[in-house]
Amino acid sequence: MLASLLPKSFAGLPEQNKPVIAVAHGDKSKLVQAAVNALGGIDKFISPGDRVCIKPNISFAANIDCGATTSLGIVTQLVQLCLDAGASKIIILDHTIADAQLCVEQSNIKQALIDKKVSLLTLTKERQYSEVAVTQGSELNSIQVAKAIQGADKLINLPTAKSHSATGVSLGIKNLMGLILDRGQLHQVNLHKAIAELGTVIKPDLTIVDATRALTDGGPGGPGKTVVLNKVVAGADIVAVDSYTVGITQWYNRSFTGSSVKYIVAASELGLGEIDIDKMTIKEIEA
Repeated sequence: MLASLLPKSFAGLPEQNKPVIAVAHGDKSKLVQAAVNALGGIDKFISPGDRVCIKPNISFAANIDCGATTSLGIVTQLVQLCLDAGASKIIILDHTIADAQLCVEQSNIKQALIDKKVSLLTLTKERQYSEVAVTQGSELNSIQVAKAIQGADKLINLPTAKSHSATGVSLGIKNLMGLILDRGQLHQVNLHKAIAELGTVIKPDLTIVDATRALTDGGPGGPGKTVVLNKVVAGADIVAVDSYTVGITQWYNRSFTGSSVKYIVAASELGLGEIDIDKMTIKEIEA
């Protein structure tokens, strides 16, 4: 059974129980390794023989430079780290919003298949999902979740940092919507609470936000204003990662905090992580 679907303590916490957030900036080709090393190294998250699922955002057939999708370079760096850690199988997967073939082509994601152990899965068919009860849900009673992550040992969440017309921003927690069959189900209820409730049943072992560039308006599909940041933000606490990341740039020409984003607040209220930056250990690294 997928460890990421089970309650667990957060990895990578110091003795005082503050979640560790790694913020790497500089050389784009080294950002992922620098951030993961600051968290204790990839071996802290991936063990030899693990089957690993990596969830980027490739949901839109968009200009790859605008920030609507996770950049190929960031995905490839993470794949290489997982291979170095001895992963036996790596599945890159997403349930795209636009036509899957167009999204694959536009994102260049196939270039991340750098080893025979690495495969790409577009979650387009109902048979690729099975129902999972949302026992902590008030908006969701159950949800159809991708079988692939239920059969994996580890799940790494790899969103891009972007604005979103319905939720303000789209970061780590929001990226989990690409692992369910019916996004429309969440729009039938309180969307922000429902997004948070996904985090009670889909628990990534690690979240790494691609903030090499941020689509600060016009999201989620773009085009819009894109700001180059050359950063990644990583941590095991998905709420802390999102809450920190929302403050690294302005959105719609305004400054936000985690408390400004309803689904981050809802996730915090469900006990999924820390929203207060003052209660995090922030490690900034030059790559």
